[in-house]
Amino acid sequence: MRIRLFIMLAALFLGLAAPSQAQLTAPTTRIEVAQLPPPGVSSFDVDKAVNAYMARQTSTAKAKSDSYFEGGYVLLVVDLVYGLVIAGLLLWGKLSSRMGTIAASVTRRRFWQVPIYVAHYTALTTVLSLPLLVYEGFIREHTYGFSNQTLGQWSGEFAINFAVQLVASVVLLTLLYTAARAVQRRWWLWGAGITVAFMVFFIMVAPVYIAPLFNHYTALPDSGMRNAILSMARANDIPAQNVYVFDASKQSNRISANVSGLFGTTRISLNDNLLNRSTPSEVLAVLGHEMGHYVMNHVTNFVVWIGLLILAGFWFVDKAFYALSRIFGSKWNVSGIDDPVGLPLVMALISVFFFVATPLTNTMIRSQEIQADIFGLNAVRQPDAFATSALKLGDYRKMNPTPLEEAIFFDHPSGRTRIKEAMRWKAEHLNDPDIMAGPISPQ
Repeated sequence: MRIRLFIMLAALFLGLAAPSQAQLTAPTTRIEVAQLPPPGVSSFDVDKAVNAYMARQTSTAKAKSDSYFEGGYVLLVVDLVYGLVIAGLLLWGKLSSRMGTIAASVTRRRFWQVPIYVAHYTALTTVLSLPLLVYEGFIREHTYGFSNQTLGQWSGEFAINFAVQLVASVVLLTLLYTAARAVQRRWWLWGAGITVAFMVFFIMVAPVYIAPLFNHYTALPDSGMRNAILSMARANDIPAQNVYVFDASKQSNRISANVSGLFGTTRISLNDNLLNRSTPSEVLAVLGHEMGHYVMNHVTNFVVWIGLLILAGFWFVDKAFYALSRIFGSKWNVSGIDDPVGLPLVMALISVFFFVATPLTNTMIRSQEIQADIFGLNAVRQPDAFATSALKLGDYRKMNPTPLEEAIFFDHPSGRTRIKEAMRWKAEHLNDPDIMAGPISPQ
């Protein structure tokens, strides 16, 4: 009623304040305003531009990238089945029970039994997984021409990765089993919290202490490129004082960059492939995307969302573990969730959960990647450089999947999706002076 009364009063006031028709004696003319197209551009067809860019990928290159990427779908299942077989071997073959006995023979303190067991478990599962790891990490990469490493170089990095994994596994699992002994059935709540905290810690230390174990990082020399990158960082309030280049070419020809770290460890890094294979505009287009992740707090947001998923996963493990241990626990010599002998079962259940959750985790990541794409387009304003960078990523990523395929298997937007993002952005900025002066997209 009050709103209706207000409207009536407003109408009355306007009616009294407005001049009468007789008072409007000045002649009026209707003026039509239309936006002129930029010089030399009569129209811009987004779909034609997208198709023209897509046509730059040769049929041979398309067949290669499609085959490589689609093979990853099969490997998702193979990895799961392979892991379940190993878990079954450890449990039904009593290997896990024997490792638990060895740990108990070394010390009576249950706290120290866990790291001893975990060290044995990590080493044994790595050895059992080695055939598949060698195929996926070395043989397959060489078959498709994506690896620049010799077997010796690959083995050296594999050893470093194993050492890092061993230390991380011992620390994290010791904390988890300590919490499980302390809180029993509420272990999954504490376990999820500990895991997320450990993940945040790893994100902080990895750029500074882990990444240099695999690659050599050097400061990008003073140049126009370095100044442009740091200028863009300052404009977007990114606290980076330097730009680093790492020698990824010793491993592959893939281009990449990142703005990584948390709480004072932030650094901007790009690999030498990006510098050597890309134009200055393409380098900035890629860096703009990476800066978007930082500015939009994607790491923090992802930790929150993946933390909730980890919580759900631990709850699932809790329910399934107790259900299965009631049936088979005596055969496996597993006494409870706080018994490290049951670790193969825990890892098998986690693998099943995250395999089923693959479309969800991919969607979470892909959504952030799309946001970073848009940020980069707005920050750098180089849509054509963004499109050609997407083509370079198409060397090993399928460019044109079906919508369902992209929703389930892609943790990044497909090449076609990214090129269309860029051309759609360009279509809305055709009259901007810098876009008018920039490269002409293929039509």
